[in-house]
Amino acid sequence: MLLFMSGAGKAFAGTGTLRKDTSRKMSQLIVISAVGPDRTGVVQDLSKVILSCGGNIEESRMTTLGSEFAMLLLVSGNWATLNKLEQGLDKLAASKGLSIAIRQTDAKSPGGDRMPYAVDIVSLDQQGIVFNLANFFASKDIEIADVATRSYAAAHTGSPMFAVQMAINVPSTVHIAQLREEFLEICDRLNLDAILEPVK
Repeated sequence: MLLFMSGAGKAFAGTGTLRKDTSRKMSQLIVISAVGPDRTGVVQDLSKVILSCGGNIEESRMTTLGSEFAMLLLVSGNWATLNKLEQGLDKLAASKGLSIAIRQTDAKSPGGDRMPYAVDIVSLDQQGIVFNLANFFASKDIEIADVATRSYAAAHTGSPMFAVQMAINVPSTVHIAQLREEFLEICDRLNLDAILEPVK
């Protein structure tokens, strides 16, 4: 199944900086999301369609979630690439049992007066960890640029553990020492082992 959503989206406000040469400015940026059964060759199938349509993968996130394989890609191409991708991905979705959506987007605006920081969290698995972190940063007008989470069993005890890694952009108006103090305070209250440090 192929879904097409027009307009500029913020679905890919992740890390990385696009090259700003003249030819790239003239190109289109397209976000592609795809989910389907985990199997050998799924990345090859999708990248082959993108290449054959004149697209270039600028950024990507790919992971296995349960028995499904999920992909999120930022693709650049010329004006004809979008139409070709719609047709090519529609055929791929039908033949390989994938759910695919594409969306036009714009290059991410410069960060301006925001500073990149990294957040690392480890704790016993419990409900609401991501929500509580997101709620804290939203209350401080801090942008979450990237999030990765995983569940695993502790090495010696087998206890269910949960880890979170975030990339955040902190406004220059935020007092870092106070932010760190409040962040560690909420993490202590939630029994989270946490680190907040600048990206070097």
